[in-house]
Amino acid sequence: MNIRPITPKRISCQVFEQIRELIYKGVYKPEQQIPPERDLAASMEVSRTSVRNAIDKLVQIGLLYQLQGQGQGTFVSSPETRKGNPFSGAMNTDEATYLDLLEVRLGLECNAAKLAAQRASDINLQAIEQSLQEMADDLANTGAISTAADTAFHMAVILSTKNPVLIHLTRNFYDFLFVGIKKSLGHMKHNEVAYEDILDQHRTIFQHIKNRHAQKAEAAMRSHILYVLHFFEKRRAIPESMSLKHLAA
Repeated sequence: MNIRPITPKRISCQVFEQIRELIYKGVYKPEQQIPPERDLAASMEVSRTSVRNAIDKLVQIGLLYQLQGQGQGTFVSSPETRKGNPFSGAMNTDEATYLDLLEVRLGLECNAAKLAAQRASDINLQAIEQSLQEMADDLANTGAISTAADTAFHMAVILSTKNPVLIHLTRNFYDFLFVGIKKSLGHMKHNEVAYEDILDQHRTIFQHIKNRHAQKAEAAMRSHILYVLHFFEKRRAIPESMSLKHLAA
């Protein structure tokens, strides 16, 4: 019989999972340097060896990269250049378009908003609200909304669902989500009204989640994604035949 003894989860695996979640939640943002090994080890109360093993694994799967010499350290990789995502093959097909991406988001995120309204904890709500504040600060300080803050909002909603299958799917979908949001926001450049609309839509989604209005949260997320879709349709910003591989260009 192929039965093996049950062993506790290795500490380095727990460190790996925690750092990975901090990346997906937007606490550690693309191209940001993460704290040194000694600081992470002290904060998590684990050995530096456990942290080093976790970081090595995150480097191997492409979430982190390391620089030597001047400016050395460990940094979060950009989803635009990351390799190894199980969905990356779809980005190289001529059949997959930007509108296909938005259709997938409609399916995943509208249901996620509904579930989040039913299941979000206080910690989840704080994470969503923090990403909203970052978006508002971005708009006030730069006249635009950063991709990192916008993506963090959507990931925070997904994590609020408490559905492990949906969360796993979206982790693998993260690079698509990030690059798609970056293109969306990029085409709204110099259009402050559009940015304000986006921020207001996110605030509405959050309020419905916070108030436990599941159907309204779902409808608000649908309205938001359709707004983005119609924004491009009206301006013909993305040709219908445009492949997703051009999103990373």
